[in-house]
Amino acid sequence: MVEQTEEQKIRQAFEDKDWNEIKSTDSWVIFKVMSEFVEGFDRLAKIGPCVSIFGSARTQPDHPYYKTAEEIGAKLVRHGYGVITGGGPGIMEAGNKGAKSEKGKSVGLNIILPFEQDGNIYIDPDKIISFDYFFVRKVMFVRYSQGFIVMPGGFGTLDECFEALTLIQTKKIGKFPIVLVGKSFWTGLVEWIKTTLLEQENNINAKDMNLFTIVETPEEAVQVIDDFYSKYLLSPNF
Repeated sequence: MVEQTEEQKIRQAFEDKDWNEIKSTDSWVIFKVMSEFVEGFDRLAKIGPCVSIFGSARTQPDHPYYKTAEEIGAKLVRHGYGVITGGGPGIMEAGNKGAKSEKGKSVGLNIILPFEQDGNIYIDPDKIISFDYFFVRKVMFVRYSQGFIVMPGGFGTLDECFEALTLIQTKKIGKFPIVLVGKSFWTGLVEWIKTTLLEQENNINAKDMNLFTIVETPEEAVQVIDDFYSKYLLSPNF
């Protein structure tokens, strides 16, 4: 398929389409979306308790955040959890690598992008799924994760983080733990949420500030997950 330019995409949005074109185009999209949901549900339904690790694809293996994510992945497996990532390089690779090192479940929900994000080599061969649609992929993250560990990242990481926060805030999913790793990275954003969203604009409730926890180390990150489930007398083999 020939990749469209940005101008072509914008112009196409304004083009008039006849009914036959609309039916053929939209029907293809509907069936493609359905197929991605079906594959995701089928492949992930029996993976057991897992924690998603979000973070930048651009983080290099020699970066401290990469090492932290790798250790978190390993610790999660040692504590009885599998690991789900976005399947790509950087932090995602690190999380899968850590899980693989402890012979735990290592899941990759890869996204097909114009610049070709390939699945990393540390994902279990039977647990890598590729998606065309971000929204389908995000459904899989929140449906099959018992917690979310969010490492430093860019727009995609923030999108995944706020998706989970929104679903918990609106009670569309359970109040699963959301752990933000890296105090120097997250403090500015959290302060803005507190001073602007909460205190200045009253756009959230004070209790919404308790939907996430900021930590610094792998030990603290995994401890938040363990403490959460110990409150409900649940262990990872629930």
